[in-house]
Amino acid sequence: MSVFKLSWKYLIDRPLNTILNVLLLALGLSIITVLLLVEEQFENKVNRDAAGIDMVIGAKGSPLQLVLSSVYHVDFPTGNIPLKEAQKVSRNRLIKNAIPMALGDNYEGFRIVGSNHDYLNIYQAELIDGKKWEKPFEVVVGSKVAKAKGFKVGDTFIGAHGIEAASHQHDQHAFQVVGILALSNNVLDQLIVTSVESVWYAHDEEIGSEKLENQVNATGFPESDETRELTTVLIAYRSPMAAIQLPRMINGRTSLQAASPTFEMSRLFELLGIGVAVMKGLALLIIFIAGLGIFIALYNSMKERKYDLAVMRAIGAAKIQLFLLILSEGIILTFLGAIGGLILGHFFLLLIVITNEQGLVAGLNAITFTDKEWWVIVYALMVGVLASIIPAWNAYKEDIAGQLSK
Repeated sequence: MSVFKLSWKYLIDRPLNTILNVLLLALGLSIITVLLLVEEQFENKVNRDAAGIDMVIGAKGSPLQLVLSSVYHVDFPTGNIPLKEAQKVSRNRLIKNAIPMALGDNYEGFRIVGSNHDYLNIYQAELIDGKKWEKPFEVVVGSKVAKAKGFKVGDTFIGAHGIEAASHQHDQHAFQVVGILALSNNVLDQLIVTSVESVWYAHDEEIGSEKLENQVNATGFPESDETRELTTVLIAYRSPMAAIQLPRMINGRTSLQAASPTFEMSRLFELLGIGVAVMKGLALLIIFIAGLGIFIALYNSMKERKYDLAVMRAIGAAKIQLFLLILSEGIILTFLGAIGGLILGHFFLLLIVITNEQGLVAGLNAITFTDKEWWVIVYALMVGVLASIIPAWNAYKEDIAGQLSK
C-alpha cells in the first residue's frame, strides 16, 4: 500500500479531527480567495466603466460622490447645473467630446439615464434587438435590466422620481423600450438609457403632443431654453494639457465642479486599502491557527502511533517512508483545505453579488477563476509542509528497538 493511501486511511479513521482542521483552514483561505477575486475584478470593472471618460463636470460638492453617481451610478448626484453654463464650458478648445447627462429617475431600482448616443458609443455598445431612441420617452435597456424585468422591444413602463425603488411615479407618460443592449460587462448592463429630453419632459406637469413627436438630439447638447438643467457632463480630453488646465479653470472660475474618475477612484482604493489589509490579517491569523492545529494533531498522533510506526519499521519500512507518511498527512489536510477554501470563497462572492444586484459589485463574477488562486493552493501546501515537518522528523528518528521492547 502506498504512503498516500496509508495517510488517507489514517485521516478518515479520525473524521472529526480531520473535518475540523480542514474547515478551519478553508475558512481562512476563503477570505483570501474573496479578497483576490474582488480586488482583481473590481479594479477591472472600475477601469471599464470609466473608459473614455477623463473628467466629470457637475454641481459643487464631493468630487468622489460626483464620480460615483455620474460614472458608476452608485451614489446620489451632487445636484443639477444650468444647461447654459454647461454648454459654455463644453465649448472649450481642450475638450474633444462632451456628453450631457440628466439623472434622478429609476424603474424599480434600475436607474434611468438621460443622455445622447455618444454615451453608448464610448462603451462601444451593441444592440441585440431593436434600435436606438429617436423620440422622447423611447429607451434602450441594458442586458441585465432586460433579463431581470423580462423587457422586450415594444414593452412600456412607468418611471419613478429618485434613484430608489420606492419613489413617486411619473405617470404622465410611459417609457417605451425600442432597443435592448448586448451584454458588455460594464455599467450599461444595469442602466435604462434615453434622451435628455425624456428626463426633462417626465418632470413637466403637462406634456404637449408636439414634444412627444419631436426628434431628440442624438449627439451633442439638446436644444432648449436656458431654464433647463443637466446633472453632469462627461468629458474626453483633446490633449494631455487639458488635464492640467481644465479642472483648475472650472473649479476656480465657474460655479461648477470638475472631478477626475481616475484620481477619485485611486483615492477610494487607498481608503479601502486599510479595511482590505485588516481582512487579510484576519485571514492569515486563521490560517496560522489552522496550521498550528494541524501541527498539534500530527504531533499528538505521534505519541499514539509510536508502536505502530515501530512495527512498520520492523517489517521493512524505511525511515524515509515514515517521514513521508506523516508529511503526506499534513499535505492532504491542507490540500483539502485549499480546495474547500476556493469553493467557499467563490460561494461567498456569489452571495455578495446576489444580495447586491445593482451597483459596483453587481458586475463581479463568482464563477471566474484567476491565476492568483493557484497561489492559494501553493500557500496552503506550504502551511501543510511546515506544520508536519517536525512530527515527520520525529517519526524518522524514532527509536525502533526501544519502542518494541516496551
